[in-house]
Order: sequence, then C-alpha cells, then structure tokens
Amino acid sequence: MYGPEFAADPATVYRRLREAGPTARVELAPGVRATLVTGYDAALHVLRSPETFSKDPRRWQDLADGTVPMDSPVVPMMMYRPNALFTDGEEHSRLRGAITDTLARVESSALRGCAERSADTLIDRFAPLGTADLLGEYAQVLPLLVFNHLFGCPAGHGVRLVEGMSGIFDGVDAEKANELLTTTLLDLVGLKRRRPASDMTSWLMEHPAALTDEEMIHTLAVLMGAGTEPQQNLIANSLRLLLSDDRFAGDLSGGTLPVEDALDEVLWTDPPIANYAVHYPRHDVVHEGTLLRAGDPLVVSLAAANTDPVLMDGQRTGNRAHLAWSAGPHTCPAQGPARLIAAVAVEKLLDRIPDIELMVPVEQLRWRPGPFHRALAALPVSFPPAATVGRSEAGRSGDGRPEDARQTRAEHVQAPTAAPTAGPKAEPLDPAPDRPRSGWARSVAWWRGE
Repeated sequence: MYGPEFAADPATVYRRLREAGPTARVELAPGVRATLVTGYDAALHVLRSPETFSKDPRRWQDLADGTVPMDSPVVPMMMYRPNALFTDGEEHSRLRGAITDTLARVESSALRGCAERSADTLIDRFAPLGTADLLGEYAQVLPLLVFNHLFGCPAGHGVRLVEGMSGIFDGVDAEKANELLTTTLLDLVGLKRRRPASDMTSWLMEHPAALTDEEMIHTLAVLMGAGTEPQQNLIANSLRLLLSDDRFAGDLSGGTLPVEDALDEVLWTDPPIANYAVHYPRHDVVHEGTLLRAGDPLVVSLAAANTDPVLMDGQRTGNRAHLAWSAGPHTCPAQGPARLIAAVAVEKLLDRIPDIELMVPVEQLRWRPGPFHRALAALPVSFPPAATVGRSEAGRSGDGRPEDARQTRAEHVQAPTAAPTAGPKAEPLDPAPDRPRSGWARSVAWWRGE
C-alpha cells in the first residue's frame, strides 16, 4: 500500500482485497504488517466497539518487540502520542473534551471570513497569470493561512508545521519530519504560555482539563494534522471532481455550483484520509472466520468501506452516512469547520474564475504515494487571465491584519530547509520566469510578500 501503483489506482486494490472478505492482510510499509478493514459493516463494528478494539498503539506488538523499527516511515503516523486520537476511556474523554470545548469557541462567521480572505489573497496572486497549480498555490496554502490565524502561529511556525505534517503523511524522512513538527509545536506552546491570546492554542491551555506541555504538543499535532493535509486533499479532490466529472462540470457554466454535492461525492469515493483509524484488538478476536490477533494493527479503510458494493444504491447526494469522518467515540470533532473551509475554498475559486479548465486529462493527474491519504501531486489548470479586483485590503493577509503587516511577518519567515517529497509532480505548467516552481517555494514567497 505504499507504492505508486496503489496511489494511482487504490480502487482496484480494494476490489481485490475484498475477495478475501471484509478484512485482508496488507503491508503498510516494507516489513510493516497490518489487517485492512474493507467492509462497511466490519468498519463500523471496529469503530464502535472500544471494549474490544483499543486505539492505544502501545499495544502494537510488532513495534514493541522491534519487528517494526522506530525509523519505519509509518511509525510517526501510528506511534503513541498523549492525545485524544491514541487513548481510550476516561483519558480519551478528558483530552477530547478539551478539543470539543475549544472548537466550540470558534465562531462560524469568523471562520468563514478568515477562509474567504485567505482565498481572495491567494486567487489574487495567480488570477492575472492564466495558469495555476491549484494544489501548491491554493489548496495547500489556504489551510495554512486559516490555521495560522486560528492557532495564533507566527508565519515561520506555520510553514514548518505543515512541512512536518506533510512529511509524516508521505512517509518520506518521516522521523525527521516528526522531529520538525514536535520542536515547532514546543516553540509554539512556550510562546503561548508566555503570551496567551485569543486563539485556539491559548484556549486549550486554559481549559479545565489542564493539559501538560506534552499533551498540548500532541493535541495540537492531531488538530493540525487533521486540519492541514486532509483539508488540502478535500479541497483539491473536490476541485478535480468539479472540473472533470460531467455530472458536476456541466452545471458550472449555468451558474449553479453544486459544491455541497461535490464534497459529499469526494467524502464517499475519495476521502482525504483513505486508510487510518488504526485499532488494536485487546484480545484475539475471530471476525467472520478470520482471526484478528491481539496487538496486531487493524487499519480501517474509510475509502474501501465507503465503496463497499453492499452500499451501492446510487444515491450519495445529501447522504452523510459515509465514514470519511470515522465513527464511534473517535468521530472527527471538527467536521463542521473542515467542511465549511473546503466549501468556501471551492466556491470562492469558481466564483472568481468561472472559466477554469484542467490542463491535462484527468486520468493523467498523478497521486502522491502513501498508505494513509488520497492526495494529488499537482492540480494544473488554465483560465483567461483576469485583473484582480479590489478586495478588502485589511483582509489581504488572510488573517485580518493590514496588507503592510505582510512585510512584518516576512522578517520572521525562514524557508524550509528541505521541501517535503510529495511524489513526482506533473509538469504541464510553464510558470512565468519570476514564479517559483514548487508549492512550498510559492508558499514561502507569499509570506515574504514577493
């Protein structure tokens, strides 16, 4: 599940695995064995049975006995962290309570405004050029801007956080990426301990759950992990669908933007996190004739479960019974904000640049390898160049501060020491000579105001 063949056509792999039943043995990385849950009913059973299946990776037998080395590329995504994602019972309730209460303090109108300003700012940069990579120049950067604002991150912290998170998801130099993520979050926690503000980081600190610095670091890691890499994939995958599928693309010219329908379709068929929700049987379990051994990782394929033939009734529009947000006690607590940000991103782009087209046939788009995500390598588009219109200058930075604040922030931006490897990039774009080629270079250039 870690090679380019799987990335290019996971649906074929899922169909083959289903021949073994609702669970099948797979290899997540070289030497890393797991059981993939591909059946919808089986996935719900695992997700909703915490008394049988634990989320605590300290039960992972192959990691504990050294069969899987700590430098395996999937370990940073699966290792124990003291946060709500990797705990059970009362500890999970305490840590999740801090997250849900903090998310409840984020006003939807403020979040929408931040997402809209961020979208306008990014669109202003490429609208006059006539071409763009909607992944590197838009879907990848927009969540970074929004989350910098929500969490009160200095600009340089935000770039390093997303660089570290992307490296972990890709499994490329994952140990180094995990170290970058952890040290950057430690810096952020220290900053907010000294100077709390009206942001999610500070609200988490003041919550009655009394999170320690270690718990703060790993709670922020799970929040930012869910809000950056998966968010960019949801935006990019939805744009790909709208620009390529006649069921949706045919409506664009008529002025009807079926964004919510497109989001539902992507969450069903190409969820941004395709395989995760790792559980560990507390004891040996026999499920439909298959032995699931205690301490062996069970990876729930949200994508395979969503496309289980038993569900294929042809009606997905408005149907929210998919597992893209997981289910049970570990259901994603931020699905409302995540959906809002994605919808704003898609609506803004198609509103401002309605005559937008893919630069290559959809089947030639390439996907980043990795067992966990469903992530494009690039999304190249073309459109008639358009002069930018006067947007709210106070919002041009995407965080509510004046335009000239970009220069102040730029003084603190440090370019990433190495851009995360995101698999082979499509090469249909012919950027202008002064236009940085890589998505990360464009992100850093934007922060510098270049």
